[in-house]
Amino acid sequence: MKRLLLILVLLASPVWAVEPHEMLADPVLEARAQELDSKLRCVKCQSEAIDSSNADWAADARVLVRELLTDGYTDEEVLDFFVVRYGEFVLMEPRTGGSNMLLWLAGPLMLVFGLGVGWATLRRRNPAVAVSKDGLSADEKARLDEIMRD
Repeated sequence: MKRLLLILVLLASPVWAVEPHEMLADPVLEARAQELDSKLRCVKCQSEAIDSSNADWAADARVLVRELLTDGYTDEEVLDFFVVRYGEFVLMEPRTGGSNMLLWLAGPLMLVFGLGVGWATLRRRNPAVAVSKDGLSADEKARLDEIMRD
């Protein structure tokens, strides 16, 4: 069973998108590049990060990330470079500042609004009819007394 699992892992390794010729010789820079690759979206695939995409654009983006890192860019500068070129859509996790703040707060605000509407609706309801200890309201008790007299 262990051998089968090992064989499957070894066969699946070519599926990883980062090609050996794309990798940097410096392991520290390569680790940073791989982390950045997982934060950037492939604009062609639109649902995959560039580290797992086999699209030509993703391969070019991976190479560009490595070039920027070797040129001395910080991680944030690399992300900003891509955002300037392709918009915030290129980020796998959108930033929480600016106009995106409305999107981040929309869910909690709608929950609070819904709870407020529900609470106000319950408060405005007609109060329950007062019931005596024998289970009848005053009107029901008067009607019952009238029927019993007849």
